[in-house]
This record gives sequence, structure tokens and C-alpha cells, in this order.
Amino acid sequence: MKIPSDIKYIRKVSTEIENFLKSKNVDKSEIFDIRLCVEEAVKNAIIHGNKNKKDLPVFISYSLEDGRFAIEIEDKGKGFDPGKVPDPTKEENLLTEGGRGVFIIRKMMDKVRYDNSSRGNKVFMVKFIGDKKGRH
Repeated sequence: MKIPSDIKYIRKVSTEIENFLKSKNVDKSEIFDIRLCVEEAVKNAIIHGNKNKKDLPVFISYSLEDGRFAIEIEDKGKGFDPGKVPDPTKEENLLTEGGRGVFIIRKMMDKVRYDNSSRGNKVFMVKFIGDKKGRH
């Protein structure tokens, strides 16, 4: 899937993925977690990666195989160091804006990896579905 860097497309992406997961009989609570993380990651790609430049695309690809939902979201930004994102649960960061999306993604997905080694930035996320949860 390819979308322009416009936040109005976030819901289109998450709805398509939600419908895909429903068609595969994925549990509602797992769909909720995935949808929330997808919306956060796509929003970050649009706002922080592509700086809201509507002519820059965001690419999304996903699959569900053997109880493993995998998604890759790519923007044209220069990337960032996720280790430098402040922990939003620390007292000094409770009222600051930003950083919660990365935190939520890390907590709700089973695997998360950022890659900015090529032209653009990519986030890879994996969620193990149903009885596959114990596999890493």
C-alpha cells in the first residue's frame, strides 16, 4: 500500500489492515493492539519522517503467516535513534508532548525494529497471534 503524507490517510490504512485481520479471524483485542500501533507508526512516518510533505509517499506492507502478523512502514525521512526518545512514563516527561507512540508500539508489539540505513526510515513490527504468542 502506498499513501501520500497526509494524516487523513491514517484511518484508511488501519481500516484496511483491520478488515484483513478480521477476515483471518484474529481476536478483537489483538486487532485493537495492531491497529493502534499501525496508526501511531503511520502518523510518525507522515509527521516526523516526511515532515507532512504530501508529495512524499509512505509505503506499508503486511502479512499474516503461521500466527505471525508482520508489518513494515517506510517513509523518506532520515530516521531517528529510538534509544534517544525519552521514556514518557518518567516523571520529568509526563507532561511533555511526543514520545508516547514509540513507547506504545514497543509495549504492544512483540518485535519492533527501526532501520534508517538506506534512503528513508523503516519500522518493522511483529505481533504473534493467538497461540503463537510464546514464539519469539
